[in-house]
Amino acid sequence: MVTTIILTLIAIAFVLIVIEDIIHVNKAKTTLFFGTLCWIIAFISPIHGQSPENIQHELNHNILEIATLWLFLMATMTFVAYLNSKGFIQNIVHRVMPSQISERKLMFLVGIAAFVFSSISDNITATLISLAVVMSLKLDPKKLIKYATLIIFSVNSGGVSLITGDVTTLMIFLADKVTIPDLLLLVAPAIVSVIVLATLLSFGMNETIVFEKEQTRRIEKTDVTIACIFALTVFSTLFLSVEYQVPPLLTMLFGLSLMFLVAQFLMRKKDVNRKIIDYIREIEYDTLLFFVGILLVVGALKEVGFLVKFTQLYDYLKPEYANYIVGIMSAAVDNVPLTAALLKADITMSTQQWLMFTYATGVGGSMLIIGSAAGIIAMNKVKALTFMSYLRMFFYLLIAYSIGYVGAYYAGSMV
Repeated sequence: MVTTIILTLIAIAFVLIVIEDIIHVNKAKTTLFFGTLCWIIAFISPIHGQSPENIQHELNHNILEIATLWLFLMATMTFVAYLNSKGFIQNIVHRVMPSQISERKLMFLVGIAAFVFSSISDNITATLISLAVVMSLKLDPKKLIKYATLIIFSVNSGGVSLITGDVTTLMIFLADKVTIPDLLLLVAPAIVSVIVLATLLSFGMNETIVFEKEQTRRIEKTDVTIACIFALTVFSTLFLSVEYQVPPLLTMLFGLSLMFLVAQFLMRKKDVNRKIIDYIREIEYDTLLFFVGILLVVGALKEVGFLVKFTQLYDYLKPEYANYIVGIMSAAVDNVPLTAALLKADITMSTQQWLMFTYATGVGGSMLIIGSAAGIIAMNKVKALTFMSYLRMFFYLLIAYSIGYVGAYYAGSMV
């Protein structure tokens, strides 16, 4: 009975996200409400006869995951908020870009750039930077939706071939299911799927974007210094995580504190000096609250044992087909606990099949806007990008995902 109630509440939460444009109630409010309510019910009426201590343990684990992501996002978004407010990103775009470029060529450029950046950094940072660049171009909202859609897919695709790019890829690697040379085989199908999506989305986009060079402003030395600190922080996060297992959150917060201290000295003669820490207030807290709510909801799904049911697919379908479906389903639930559930189930698969699973869970979250961190960030940064407007791109996304998945099948056969 309790399981049914919680699943019903979760279903209502997802429906309210879908109809946000109709009811005009911020999704952060609804997901936070239903996420906390589900856990309160779990304590009042324990599921499967669990003790309060066991439920508290599961909740603590869920909150730890939320806090880690929340603080990491806060640090990254503060860096980007500062650089945006100073016009640094816009200036770089206008200095690097030609005087004009076709919308179609820009589509491919954005897709490949987001793919590469997410391969050498984390998905969150890659999404924030890529979106900041595209939004600085002041594009038409309908066209901006297409570029944002491509960024989401490209960022998720770029992370599947390296253990530094995506959490699920790292989990599968640490479970000794694949090796780094194996993962590198996914680069080709992943980039091909991005190019396919860019081609599909560029249909009907025949105009030329003209950049007004006079809009560029002088880049201050302080801004360059902080941008360098940000870049160094991103690469240090990856290096220290891989080489010394330093938590990425710790390195990112260290970089943020370094930004504050350096700015304290460089901006001593300016009013900005006393306001440098105030850039934390400029980040989108509704985005962070939505993350809290959606992860509480997914945690409740895990608590009622719903995610474990996905493993039963492998009892009825071959891994090649089951992996494909699980990838799409990961768009509705967090792919991290889903991957953990499948690894725990100890399903027997070949290296080729594990590579297909890696691609599916890494890219499948792109099918829905709420299926990945990149999608959630984009939905909150781009006002025109809603659940329904993104859903209209589902057919294009499915084609690109399917082609990439087939490519992963053939790439895996080379092992």
